[in-house]
Amino acid sequence: MEGRLMTEISKRIEKGEKAALVTLIDVEGSSPGKAGSLMGVFEDGSIAGTIGGGNLEYQVISSALEAIEESKNRKFEFELVEEGELHMKCGGKVSGYIKIFEKRKKLIIVGGGHLGQELYKLGKFLNMYTTVIDDREEYANEKRFPQADELLHGSIGEILEKYALDEGSYVVIVTRGHSYDKDALRAVTGRTAAYIGMIGSRKKIIETYKDLIDEGVKEEYLEKVYSPVGLDISTGEPNEIALGIMAEILKVKNQGSGRHMSEVKKVRVQG
Repeated sequence: MEGRLMTEISKRIEKGEKAALVTLIDVEGSSPGKAGSLMGVFEDGSIAGTIGGGNLEYQVISSALEAIEESKNRKFEFELVEEGELHMKCGGKVSGYIKIFEKRKKLIIVGGGHLGQELYKLGKFLNMYTTVIDDREEYANEKRFPQADELLHGSIGEILEKYALDEGSYVVIVTRGHSYDKDALRAVTGRTAAYIGMIGSRKKIIETYKDLIDEGVKEEYLEKVYSPVGLDISTGEPNEIALGIMAEILKVKNQGSGRHMSEVKKVRVQG
């Protein structure tokens, strides 16, 4: 039972969902659940396992869903008496803990060329949920990206318009041409995402932005795009460019300064 529960939680996390593990830590007196009982609670309200059922379980599920939304672990404690919060007659007392498992961050690579391949390798190395999108099936297939979590091919703009993005999504636009980059940027600009980056020369970027503004895209949305994409650390080789892009993503994700650690250390010593 416990093995199946943990497997289900792992599957949900791999799919890019949050999950909560509820554990009854201490039980005094009569209670519908026993100490050590486990239950998984998921974003859609479904559960796996049980801590005894009844109003206790209902209230804990509600608390777990709140904890999932807040992304914060929490403790709980209930007295199972009629005058208590749950209005139960068991006469016991229970306490427990809700552990939140965060969903994996999503790396959405738009473009399956050489740079896309290098980004894919780094995304998998960092245990990110990795999606590759290209207009050509031969550039978005299992042979090129054997461990990708999602492979999508077809109209880039249409795919991205329908693709769910959230605060854990990191989009990198590295397609094979200017028009495809513009289609991709048009589809994701202004939507919720932790990071949107697009490769290109400054001239190409200016032209792309101007075209999109003429189409009605708000300039304030474009100002939030990281373009030219990545940190200035490469010689121009695809693997080094990819490393610079992932370094920038980590800087955004972890709210880092991007400074040399030696400089940070000196500031701390002097401060």
